[in-house]
Amino acid sequence: MTTVLILLALFGLLAMGVPVAFALGGLGAILLLLGDLSPLMVPQGYLSTIDNFVLLAVPLFILMSNILLKGGVGQDLFSAVQAWVGHFPGGLAVATILSCAIFAAISGSSVATAATIGTVAIPEMIRHGYPRNMVLGLLAAGGTLGILIPPSIPMIVYGFITEESVIKLFLAGIGPGIMLVALFIAFAVLHALFSSGYGRSEKASWETRWKTALRATPSVALALIVITGIYFGVFTPTEAAAVGFLAALLITGPLLRTLTWSGLKEAVVESMVTTVTILLIVAGAKVFGKAITLYRIPQDIATLITQSFTEPWMFILVICGVLVIMGLFLEALSMMLIMVPVLAPALLPIGVDPIWFGVFFVIMIECALITPPIGLNLYVIQAVANARMGEVASGVWPFLMLMLVTVAACYIWPDLVLYLPFKL
Repeated sequence: MTTVLILLALFGLLAMGVPVAFALGGLGAILLLLGDLSPLMVPQGYLSTIDNFVLLAVPLFILMSNILLKGGVGQDLFSAVQAWVGHFPGGLAVATILSCAIFAAISGSSVATAATIGTVAIPEMIRHGYPRNMVLGLLAAGGTLGILIPPSIPMIVYGFITEESVIKLFLAGIGPGIMLVALFIAFAVLHALFSSGYGRSEKASWETRWKTALRATPSVALALIVITGIYFGVFTPTEAAAVGFLAALLITGPLLRTLTWSGLKEAVVESMVTTVTILLIVAGAKVFGKAITLYRIPQDIATLITQSFTEPWMFILVICGVLVIMGLFLEALSMMLIMVPVLAPALLPIGVDPIWFGVFFVIMIECALITPPIGLNLYVIQAVANARMGEVASGVWPFLMLMLVTVAACYIWPDLVLYLPFKL
């Protein structure tokens, strides 16, 4: 009964419009006081969240992605990929997806990926006859690759919550990320082949191809440095974020000369606002998680799950349904911070690997990013394209289905997720 009342209180606060950070932190503080527990746990929870080496990667990756955004790196990436594949059937869509994947491997941010590539890709695709709703849906879905392909900010947060290795989580995201890119590309090519009205781009000259590739090379090299450096243990994810931030400054500053002082100032301010928002939510969730743990709610739910579900697939299917419903009303990070502390104790008893579950959870919150009415990427693309919400929402459904196909593939073939972190 206590569990039901606490959950009703939480969702009641969220329904009244209380910001997630204050709903979690405030309710956690009230529970501590009602349980006659020390209120000092509240400031200690906030301090331990902010003073954390792992979470230091979050502001650094956000700052790196904003600097690349202000430095126009998205235009360079898209131009380079378009020059090589734009003349094929569905070539512009393929170029868009590949550009999203590359920028995702640099930034770790869904919003930054959608905004950066969307700004340059949407006008070009519409000019060549691609259906407007398909274009908008493609960019909204392509942006979600930013939280699956490493580095990934939600994976950093998941690792912090569950105390799992962030490096293993990053490696586990590579296989599903590549599969999702391949599915998006296959859909785009088939859509172009069996639809009318598409106009192919002119085949670029070899001079143009090499020129655009040369200009995009530093950005691609940055992605490779971050990923391979983490994989081979050269630096931790936090150190990788610091290296990436410095490299982004060098690429957009002295090398490409596309970052202005005003652009740098905007990047810093926007990164600060985003970082404060994320860390406040994480800190509030830390207090809430400590409170419900002291009330033994996660333990009780873990016991209920292990008694109710005899097979892992039943548990995963129910969680899929819950996350899809929650995604209609909550943004991605809030879903993770509310659900993971409650579900984590049940994973090993029921036979679900925590690293696998982390990737599964990230794919499901990817779905939340493109489901109305709260899907954040829908609003980003709506703003970039000056479109109606209905246009964007109507174009995301095929890509949403492909994400769910990827979830099914991860369950049927666990090595798609677990091979790189544990067997290679």
